Amino acid sequence: MVRHLPPAVKQLLTLRNPQPRPAPQLSRLNAVLTSTLLDAKAKKAERGWLTLATCTLLTANAPPTIGHLYRFTTRSDPENVATRRGLAEALEKAAVMRESALKSCIFVGVPRTILSLASLHEAIEDDVKSGLRKTSKRTVTPENVQEIVARGQALWASIYEPFAEKLYNKLGSYHPDFIEFIIQAYGAVLAPLPGGDAEQGNLSRALGSVVGTACLRAEGGVGPQLTSHVFGLLKARNVEGLSEEDYWLATDEGTEWVIRTVDTILDVVKPELGDGSAAPQTKL
Repeated sequence: MVRHLPPAVKQLLTLRNPQPRPAPQLSRLNAVLTSTLLDAKAKKAERGWLTLATCTLLTANAPPTIGHLYRFTTRSDPENVATRRGLAEALEKAAVMRESALKSCIFVGVPRTILSLASLHEAIEDDVKSGLRKTSKRTVTPENVQEIVARGQALWASIYEPFAEKLYNKLGSYHPDFIEFIIQAYGAVLAPLPGGDAEQGNLSRALGSVVGTACLRAEGGVGPQLTSHVFGLLKARNVEGLSEEDYWLATDEGTEWVIRTVDTILDVVKPELGDGSAAPQTKL
């Protein structure tokens, strides 16, 4: 059994920036969270704001900011637990953040999701932890596997029509298992859980597209995928039974607001990105 890393390997692992991004100055982080939240409240899009803020900070890979976002959004003074508002509000916001982080793994991978969920778990109070769901709703069984696949196929069509079949075949040609993995992930993770608002922290079809848009915008360098999921958000306006917030988020104005708000938060967490209009060139 290997119990210790060889010294040379241990040294190598300290190179090439292995640690997550440090959090920005608290005053700057609080300022951007405050301004964007006030804007979201004016537009009645607070759930959308919490979703996109979680995904932006997670994708930026600054885990401490996730814990701070929870404290910021549940307390009058983020640094004073005595100022936390009611348990029901804290529980709902923790659940929304946890669900947003889970869905983010489809777009930016498991490692960042682990780090951010760990930060959130550390930040939430014991009474909130006790109230969060403890059993999985996504365990695949012989009885539900076809339902999950069907849910994934329906979400795929909802996002990518009229090009859904063409894109399905293209991705399948890259690797026969690749598209099947994606459909199953869409059904199990990205699609809303059956049960609607009765499910703790459940994110709607529109908010699932907010997750994709926020993650891919914050990730950078994945323009075609970002464009696809922006179209997915715009197409969410066609879903039946939309809430007022979901409908607005799927409008032209709402979608623009999502992208601009991600950029505003990202400019504080990763200020070196600027507008991303031109990547720096290396002199040879």
